[in-house]
Amino acid sequence: MSDAIPTQEAPSGAGDLELSVVMPCLNEADTLEACITKAASCMDREGIAGEIIIADNGSTDDSAEIARRCGASVVVVKRRGYGAALMAGIAEARGKFVIMGDADDSYDFGQLLGFVEKLREGNDLVMGCRLRRGGGTIEPGAMPFLHRHLGNPFFTRLARRWFSAPIHDVNCGMRGFTRELCDEMNMVCTGMEFANELVIKACLHHKKVAEVPITLHRDGRLSHPPHLRTLRDGLRTLGFFLLCSPRWAFLIPGLVLMALGITSFALILPGPLRIAGGMELDIQSLLVGGIGCIIGYQLVIFAIFTKLLAMAKGLVPPHAGLVRLSRHITIKTGVLTGGAMTIVGAALVVGAIVVWGGYHRFGPLEPRSFLRVTIPGSILLAMGVQTIFASVFMSLLALERKS
Repeated sequence: MSDAIPTQEAPSGAGDLELSVVMPCLNEADTLEACITKAASCMDREGIAGEIIIADNGSTDDSAEIARRCGASVVVVKRRGYGAALMAGIAEARGKFVIMGDADDSYDFGQLLGFVEKLREGNDLVMGCRLRRGGGTIEPGAMPFLHRHLGNPFFTRLARRWFSAPIHDVNCGMRGFTRELCDEMNMVCTGMEFANELVIKACLHHKKVAEVPITLHRDGRLSHPPHLRTLRDGLRTLGFFLLCSPRWAFLIPGLVLMALGITSFALILPGPLRIAGGMELDIQSLLVGGIGCIIGYQLVIFAIFTKLLAMAKGLVPPHAGLVRLSRHITIKTGVLTGGAMTIVGAALVVGAIVVWGGYHRFGPLEPRSFLRVTIPGSILLAMGVQTIFASVFMSLLALERKS
């Protein structure tokens, strides 16, 4: 292919350009020239003053040479990772707006105008949408079946439900945003989580988010397979979503389990509960309720841990209530509260064992009366120990957040 068509002329200096197109690149010699040519042609045709930046992330082929020959700027990024490459490229961008997209020719950089128009309207983030429910189009064979019908719809539903994201394709790699947005969001993820971090942070900070339909084409590379790995990257994405939204993932399920467990204790601890149809709930149900209390309590603690960690890493904005709570839940209060729970629980268990040995010589006994004491005692004992160690860990997270 010939050299890229020059972009619209503009005075030199930061802030003089309207648009910077940033493409992360790792051995994209097969398709890079086509992507640069399409982007440059579009900007020239639409009168957009812009530039093209290739963030080279350790290519061993001719990608860098191709980019320079086509008139693009090349930023050499030594730190490996999708997010690291994009952050380095964005840091060098001079445009008011930035549009990012993969250099595998699956995204049509001739469609830049739709993103620019949405950004000109005042939107902070403009997502491309490849899926039909958002007006997009996927060419045959352009997206794996699991990605199209399971992965992307699933994560998009989570984004819409957990973060109120007004989009239909959360994983679309082609998107535009203002330079100010990226600076304000203080992006931290150097891996593929960068793409989700940008969307989640924009929504959590109540930025204006819009969407434009695009067409996804078949990957044009021939020399190597796609960098994306379905299972590995899917699990990483799920983990990142859970980290950013512990309320839905851990807190609410934990509180529900604890409520069910406490209700079962209140109803069954005094004696067997007989319900309609001749059914009877007794110590077996009491044991299940106790396990529910432990699991639920652990989920609630983990939700607090996760939120504090996400705040410390700058992934989510500070939560005023949780900040105040973390100041009150010190090692001292945690040890005192957990210690009291542990002592009461241990006393119940030891007391039941003493009675068993003193009156029954550790022989046969009526299990219902014995377990009605040891089950709640064991639950309190376990939750007390959890409380002690949780307070220690929360104090460490609070120290990290203040550093």
